[in-house]
Amino acid sequence: MLPFIVVAGGLNYAQAAGLTFAIAFSATLTQPIFGIVADKLSKTWFLPLGVLLSGFVLSLIGFFPDNYWIMFTIAIISGVGVAAYHPEGARMVNGLAGENKGSSMSLFSLGGTVGFSLGPLLATPALLYFGLRGSGVLAIPAIAMCTILFILYPRMRNLVEVQEREDKKTMGERKNEWLKFSWLGVGITCRSIISHSVLTFIPLYWMNVLHQSKAASGMIVSYITLIGAVAIVLSGHLADKFGMNKIIKTSWMLLIPSIFLLTRTSNPFLAMLILVPIAVGLFALNAPMIVLGQQYLPKNVGFASGITLGLGVSIGGIAAPILGSYADIHGLVSTFQLLSVLPVIGLVVAFTSRPPASK
Repeated sequence: MLPFIVVAGGLNYAQAAGLTFAIAFSATLTQPIFGIVADKLSKTWFLPLGVLLSGFVLSLIGFFPDNYWIMFTIAIISGVGVAAYHPEGARMVNGLAGENKGSSMSLFSLGGTVGFSLGPLLATPALLYFGLRGSGVLAIPAIAMCTILFILYPRMRNLVEVQEREDKKTMGERKNEWLKFSWLGVGITCRSIISHSVLTFIPLYWMNVLHQSKAASGMIVSYITLIGAVAIVLSGHLADKFGMNKIIKTSWMLLIPSIFLLTRTSNPFLAMLILVPIAVGLFALNAPMIVLGQQYLPKNVGFASGITLGLGVSIGGIAAPILGSYADIHGLVSTFQLLSVLPVIGLVVAFTSRPPASK
C-alpha cells in the first residue's frame, strides 16, 4: 500500500518507512512479553487475537490519508497483533513437529509468506478501484481467520500440551545456551533489516528508479514473496536433511552479490531476474534460524520463538526510517548498496556459530 499512501499523503521516504517502523517498534516492545507468557502459561487465544489486531486494525489505515499520526497509531496497534501471534504460534509448531522441525517450521512460515504474496494481489486492485479506502478489504481475511482460529484453538491447545509433556520427559538436563542464541541474534538482525528494507523500498525503487507504474510497483512484492514461498518449503526439508547451519550459510552466499547487482541495472526485466536469488536467500533463512534459536533455548521455546520469528520480522522496521532518511538524501540506489554489506556480516555469524550442545 505504500506507493498509494506516499502519493495520496505526499509523504517522503522517511515518513513512509515510519509506518513500518510503528508496526515494528510496538511489536519489538511487546514481543518478549508475549514470549514469556507463552512459556509460562499457554495462551492459545493469542492466535485469533493477534490475527484480528494485526489485520483488521491495519485495514483502517486507508481511511485517514490526511492524518499521518492516526495512520501511525493504527500501525502501532497492528504491531501488537504481530507480537501476540508469533511466539505462541511458533511454540505450538515446535511442540507438534516431532523430528521434522525444519519442515514443520517452513510450513508455518509458508503461511505468512503466502499472506505477503496474496496481500498485494488483494489490496492493489481494491486501492486502484476504491482509492485508499480500498484498504478495508483486508478486514475480510482477518475476521474470517480470527473466527476459524477461535473455533479450532481448544483442540490445538490440547494436542500441544500432550506433546510438551512428552518432551519434558526426554529433555533431561539440557540447558539454555544464551551466548550462542545471542550471536545468532546478530544474523537475525541482519536478515530482518534486509527483508524489511526490500519489502518496503523495492516498490518505491520500481516506481522512482526503474520508472514503472504504481500498479507494477505494488505487485512486485507479490513476485518476491511467491518465489520466497518456494524457497521456504525447500529450505525446511533441506535443513532437516543437511543441517540448519548449512542452509543458513548457502542463503547468505546468495545474497552477497545479488543485492549489489540489483543497483547496477536499469532494466526492469533484468532486475526481476536478480530478485530471484534475493528472494531465495532471504526466505530460505527463515525456518532454519527459528528452529536453531529454539534448539539453543530448549527450556524457553516460546521466548526463543518470539525473538527469532517476531523480532526477526520487526527489528528491521526500526531501521527502516533511518534507511528512509538516508534514501531521501542519497537515493534508493545508494541505500541498496549500503544494504549489500549486511549479508557479509550474516555469513561471518553463520561460519562462527556452533551447533547446539545436544538435540
